[in-house]
Amino acid sequence: MLPLGTIAPDFRLPDPNGKLVSLADFAGQPALLVMFLCNHCPYVKHVQAGLAKLGRDYAARGVGIVAISSNDATNYPEDGPALMADEAKAAGYNFPYLYDESQTVAQAHRAACTPDFFLFDQSRRLVYRGQFDASRPGNGIPVTGQDLRAAVEALLAGEAVAAEQFPSLGCNIKWRPGQEPEYFRP
Repeated sequence: MLPLGTIAPDFRLPDPNGKLVSLADFAGQPALLVMFLCNHCPYVKHVQAGLAKLGRDYAARGVGIVAISSNDATNYPEDGPALMADEAKAAGYNFPYLYDESQTVAQAHRAACTPDFFLFDQSRRLVYRGQFDASRPGNGIPVTGQDLRAAVEALLAGEAVAAEQFPSLGCNIKWRPGQEPEYFRP
């Protein structure tokens, strides 16, 4: 996992319409949440409404939020840019949903699965990397975003984010053949 305190990896990625969004676009915001998602993952679909609600709840409080799909669209065309705009609209996302074709942004974050969450403070140092909450498809636990929301609330209140953080669980990022990063290999 990316060590806490790491400076946010730079990015400049297109949304499905070709508009470029970069790390610099979030300058001055008190926090930045970078989420690795994709269109087809059942774990993402399971928390989709919660992600949209989180976006609505924190936009007014100045939290920058960006979602990134890094899946190999050649072998997983349902995760490519052609369908990302429809997915974002259907889900109700009010944040940019970007495509990381080279997969370098996912690698720089040491992202491993979808969904995967990285919360950076105002100085863009990592304060949280972990799960949305303990809910998973079929486990009967309601989707609340409890873990991630607690981290955002602590950050906005000027308090320390809890040191105990649980890794995300979901579908592996679909790396291009032979492109799996070192941290991903057994």
